[in-house]
Amino acid sequence: MVISKIVVSPGIQYVEVPEANLRVLCGCPADAVKHLRRRGLILSHEVRGVLCETGPNAILLSDNSLQNGEFANMAEFPVLQMLYKQGLLLPGHPNNTGRKPLLIGSADQVESQMKYIYRGNYGLVSEEELISAGAEPEQARDWMRMKLKFFNGKISPTADFLSAVVVGDGPVEVADGVTLRRLRPNLFEFSYKGESVTANLNLNPGEAYECPYTLGYRKFDPEYFAVIHSGDGDGWDDKRPAMSSFLSHQGSLYLIDAAPHIGNNMATLGVGIDQIDGIFHTHAHDDHFAGLTVLMRAGRRIKYYATSVVMASTVKKFAALLKLDEKNFSDFFDERHLVLNAWNNIDGMEVMPIFSPHPVETTVFLFRTLWGDGYRTYAHLADIASLDVLRGMVTEDENAPGISQKTFEQIRDAYLQKVDLKKIDVGGGPVHGDAKDFSDDKSTRILLAHRSTDLTPEEKVIGSSAAFGTVDVLVPEKAEGLRKHAFAYIEANLPGLPIHDLRMLLNHEITDVNPGTILLKEGESPQELMLVISGRVEKIHMREKVFGHVAIGSLIGDEAALTNQPSAHTYRAFSFVRVMRFPVGLYAGVVKRNALHSYMLKASVMKTFLNSTNLFGEGLPATVYSRILIAMTMKNFKANETISLRDSRRLGVIRSGEVLRMDGDKVFEALKEGDFFGEEDAVLNVPNRFTYVAKVDSTLLQLSGEQLVNTPVLRWKLLDSYQQRTVRALLGGGRPV
Repeated sequence: MVISKIVVSPGIQYVEVPEANLRVLCGCPADAVKHLRRRGLILSHEVRGVLCETGPNAILLSDNSLQNGEFANMAEFPVLQMLYKQGLLLPGHPNNTGRKPLLIGSADQVESQMKYIYRGNYGLVSEEELISAGAEPEQARDWMRMKLKFFNGKISPTADFLSAVVVGDGPVEVADGVTLRRLRPNLFEFSYKGESVTANLNLNPGEAYECPYTLGYRKFDPEYFAVIHSGDGDGWDDKRPAMSSFLSHQGSLYLIDAAPHIGNNMATLGVGIDQIDGIFHTHAHDDHFAGLTVLMRAGRRIKYYATSVVMASTVKKFAALLKLDEKNFSDFFDERHLVLNAWNNIDGMEVMPIFSPHPVETTVFLFRTLWGDGYRTYAHLADIASLDVLRGMVTEDENAPGISQKTFEQIRDAYLQKVDLKKIDVGGGPVHGDAKDFSDDKSTRILLAHRSTDLTPEEKVIGSSAAFGTVDVLVPEKAEGLRKHAFAYIEANLPGLPIHDLRMLLNHEITDVNPGTILLKEGESPQELMLVISGRVEKIHMREKVFGHVAIGSLIGDEAALTNQPSAHTYRAFSFVRVMRFPVGLYAGVVKRNALHSYMLKASVMKTFLNSTNLFGEGLPATVYSRILIAMTMKNFKANETISLRDSRRLGVIRSGEVLRMDGDKVFEALKEGDFFGEEDAVLNVPNRFTYVAKVDSTLLQLSGEQLVNTPVLRWKLLDSYQQRTVRALLGGGRPV
């Protein structure tokens, strides 16, 4: 056998042609390197006395930048592994033969990845860009001097260390005698000396990229001010999530950084996306950036807190990755600029971002709240440089790459200031911290994180470690914060309900539900309704093969209670879940005496239908559903009638019938009940090459683009659908009629 293939995980394969010295990572979603490590495809070994790693020397990109709502191409860490862990770029390294790693794929995806890797490597690349992002001219000059020191005085284009191979209509040679051709979108064939293998980069409907590690389920009680530890590994650690934390403050929940697979981490903690009030972002390296896709799938724009330069760096990388305009970032996030080196008040919690030397724009964070006779303070020091590295950067030549002695002392003092709780990057090497720098730190509790190896005995004396899901409580909660949220959820589900009836429903017990518990079975009539207050609940409709989850604040069993019909879905706790239960009869009585039955029944029927579609399958908060339903209209179309939604900026969802998507006079695909169309004009404001014709008498729900624009999860799915359809149109492969 001269060519072999290993299936690594959904959407990832590994093709090897030893005679041609070709090892291809086929598909590179977030944490692809960790999957290769777990399968033994990356190992430590020694080459001519130099310890380094094995691994791929080429990457085959997905034709789609998104698959099932997730980034499909995130080549930053696989490229870093090749260049530095394998040594392909290191001067004098035995593996540095002058042959550059390969980036293989469609012209669009290769171009996008080259730009994204460039921004991931360097961030902002000039004083002008820094000033445009809000830096003062003197700051911009100092920061560029520091940045150039990390890169030996030079910002190099991606093409200097990566070679690109574009796969077009026919076969292309990717190595000596090895050819590659696209059979159809995301299905490729490698051939060598009469042998061939196929690589399928597609995810099946409802399938997700796998998380490389397994986490046990945890639950935590909201505290007045607390830190929930959601990761202390790094971008190479295949056993733990990358360094991140949750902050609980006065009932609000915040993330610090968005590690890969943060959705999986949140689910195992019993946290729903719509429980997240905001994210504080230190910098845009993938092990702190890749999870942003999860937060884009919320029912509202989550607040994004960062300094102006970190935000600009992130936005440029995001835009490059998705080939979008930079302004589109604000379609998914509520941008909140933080002032550097100052206390910023965020609803009573004070936050100070502090500049931290790193190859891309980076800040560490101090968080504090007033309590007792002073403050309780948490320091999150992600991606810092060791003091030895910083000393080596000091120069008094103001024109040379490096930092001044004054800057070194300011950074050192900021790192070492005394706080109640401090989590520190101790990853070592040229761009990460060193535990010994904190051996005399007077902070009350020190946690060591951001590494893939175990702590040494010397390090264990300096600081503790924090297992996933453990909590450090800085100020305990005295009030019942969950009940405050429950009040808001009931009010959203029953608009206009008098305060006394709201309080009556609220006067019920909040109970815990264990992971894997069925809350309500398909075909059963509920005896009680359940208001989901925290955690993740799966929703399954076996007959329609629809699998999703319900949003925080949803009522389970409301439609069945209103119609006196059995439940159309099975509801199952994916994580630890908290629900408020109240009897069906009480709920029905409250609805009846407030004349809400007709409205609630109509809304519930429409929600049930929409929830059965792929577009709405992840569920939406009740307040968002209410806005969408109020603005929705329904219209009937005769067979062969042309459907136009362009002028009204509405999205069509097929309630019944069938609609043909036409590309000129050719049928591109047939759309069935539950499918949608028209997002180009309704939401995305991009060119639309298609027309739509009712194949049979059809009924459409017409959803207001204005409402959808302000719902990130729907906008994200519409963008995903549009990009996949565009790829099919360019490369061939519409859906069968």
